[in-house]
Amino acid sequence: MATFLYRLGRGAFRRRGLVALVWVALLFAAGFGAATASAPTSGSFSIPGTEAQKAFDVLDEKFPGMAADGATARIVVKAPAGASVNDPKYKTEVEKIVSGLKDGPGKAEVASVTDPYQAQAVSQDGSTAYVSVKYTVSGMELKDETRDALKDSGTAAQSAGLTVEIGGDALMTAPETGSGEIIGIMIAAIVLVITFGSLIAAGLPLLTALIGVGIGVSSITALANVLDLGSTTSTLAMMIGLAVGIDYALFIVSRYRVELAEGRERDEAAGRAAGTAGSAVVFAGLTVVIALVGLAVVNIPMLTKMGFAAAGTVVIAVLVALTLVPAILGFAGKKVLPAGKKSKLFGKGKPAGAEPKANGGTRWARFVLRRPVMVLLVAVIGLGAIAIPASKLEMGLPDDGAQPVSTTQRKAYDLLSEGFGPGFNGPLMVVVDGDKKLADATEARIKGLEGVAAVMPPAPNEAGDASVITVIPKDRPSSVETEDLVHTIRDGSGDDVLVTGATAMNIDFSQKMNDALLPYLALVVGLAFLLLMLVFRSVLVPLKAALGFLLSVVAALGAVVAVFQWGWLGSVFGVEQTGPIMSMMPIFMVGVVFGLAMDYEVFLVTRMREAYVHGERPGQAVVTGFQYSARVVVAAAVIMIAVFAGFIGASEQMIKMIGFGLAIAVLFDAFVVRMTIVPAVLALLGHKAWWLPGWLDRLLPNVDVEGESLRKHLEGADGSPKADGPDKDRELVNA
Repeated sequence: MATFLYRLGRGAFRRRGLVALVWVALLFAAGFGAATASAPTSGSFSIPGTEAQKAFDVLDEKFPGMAADGATARIVVKAPAGASVNDPKYKTEVEKIVSGLKDGPGKAEVASVTDPYQAQAVSQDGSTAYVSVKYTVSGMELKDETRDALKDSGTAAQSAGLTVEIGGDALMTAPETGSGEIIGIMIAAIVLVITFGSLIAAGLPLLTALIGVGIGVSSITALANVLDLGSTTSTLAMMIGLAVGIDYALFIVSRYRVELAEGRERDEAAGRAAGTAGSAVVFAGLTVVIALVGLAVVNIPMLTKMGFAAAGTVVIAVLVALTLVPAILGFAGKKVLPAGKKSKLFGKGKPAGAEPKANGGTRWARFVLRRPVMVLLVAVIGLGAIAIPASKLEMGLPDDGAQPVSTTQRKAYDLLSEGFGPGFNGPLMVVVDGDKKLADATEARIKGLEGVAAVMPPAPNEAGDASVITVIPKDRPSSVETEDLVHTIRDGSGDDVLVTGATAMNIDFSQKMNDALLPYLALVVGLAFLLLMLVFRSVLVPLKAALGFLLSVVAALGAVVAVFQWGWLGSVFGVEQTGPIMSMMPIFMVGVVFGLAMDYEVFLVTRMREAYVHGERPGQAVVTGFQYSARVVVAAAVIMIAVFAGFIGASEQMIKMIGFGLAIAVLFDAFVVRMTIVPAVLALLGHKAWWLPGWLDRLLPNVDVEGESLRKHLEGADGSPKADGPDKDRELVNA
């Protein structure tokens, strides 16, 4: 592989004009497709194999149109203190809201509007009422005219003294990342300038990463409606693609500069950088792709599509690093070098062959090698302490109750809770697939259950062979009591009585996430273990990598629970409302963080392995690996943390939580596990770290990430270039 990538990188360097033209053409094509495609929707949501999904399937069959994906809205109206919405002057204002939505702007997209006085949607004390609106399209597809009409529907009522707030998914818009992501990119740029000491070298990874992400995200946008991708898919793909894109280009450029410092010609340096660092990029990218594609194991279409879309962006980032980066290096010339070659990367301008001054990575490695047991204990105990809150993890899906308290959705949610009870925001829909007798018996049984606030009479379909019973729990939708009520209704019913609704879907979703976590871990960690065994020709190094990852991801989950569930430092991270952790968060973190963690493992330990196979002692190989890779790995980690942390400023709670979780996980994994635990464990293992049974060594193919075969291919026995090597190729090109 190293030889193939060497030829690919050198070819891209020499034919840089053609390579750059192809990538720019791809960017314009993807951008044109995104610009001409219709706006992405929120994406359909289904959970195959769950009772809630089976109930929706029955609704589709027995109640055509009832389970449609159209947006809904609730306009909640509250009278002033001491007054009632039944007062004639307030009742007139509420009726104006109803008629305005039925006959006003955007009426073409309105499926139905419910009058609260006819639908008994007035609280017992008369203080609160709500107007239910159903639309023919999803919230993301609503026209601006329709959405504006909804927002303005209560303006006159507010002027009359009523409090009017709007909830539901009709106000859903594409998530905004705010200025945080821009700040993250700026931090990445500063880190790159400090690392390389050259504006050209610093700008190159940013430029290529933005091109790769532009192609990936534009392609997702162009195909969003065709493939039914959710509105958050492109945001998550951008988050991951931008981080790995910068990192992969960073490693190629860094190795290219080292090759130049050793006196090689520019095209030869580009080829060797692609053959050595490029090999690490390929395998690091493969681990990320395996982790993301492995999300298909969960068998939730939305999550599978998110994983595949993000994996596609990672593949583009790898291809950009192997082809576009060498091409742009050809255009940059020697401007990628710092002024006077005084960069720390080049030993502060010392002559080639001189003993380089010990840099920070070297000094840290030597410190760990002197005290491996102490360092290992401190790191493991520290991460273990941070992981403790993860034992109290509560999972659920966010609803309007998780919105910031300043939003109209959250205010509407609170008004409904005050006027109708906490459970009103999470009604259960009991679908009875049978005649009236079965429906009446089911209604009577549910009325006698603990935790039920109200039960609506069965609503039969036209054929009379199915009914829907609406159940209002006493407790809020995300409470343990409501979950127990759902299980109680299900346990006492037969196959013809099914419980669904948003609350039941959330419960089933969380359960499916829990059930899939261990199989997913086994698949992803198992495949990555085999991949790393190929890379490092070792059994213990991949095992250490996997165990270190598990420690860092559990610690990261502990931090997420502490901030988003318990509210610790919540104001610092803009968390206005605490609550259960998003159900997909643990499994999504496992997938993404595992892939990213293996990036640093591959980049850092590959240099150690390279030094070891070239004859260095195990301890010295660790020092050599840190000498050449620690500075770049630290820069890459800081960049990735900055990019992920930029999404903490997003308006959507899911994006905010994922941004924080990934940023803190990379912090733990890069600095505590890879930079601390890894050298300590390798120091304690010594030669055993690189042990591989002879039969397994013969069985596994040699992928040669260290570039040993490339070295033999390019150099003769005495170390001089071979007659048919790159120098000869260069003569032919010049001729």
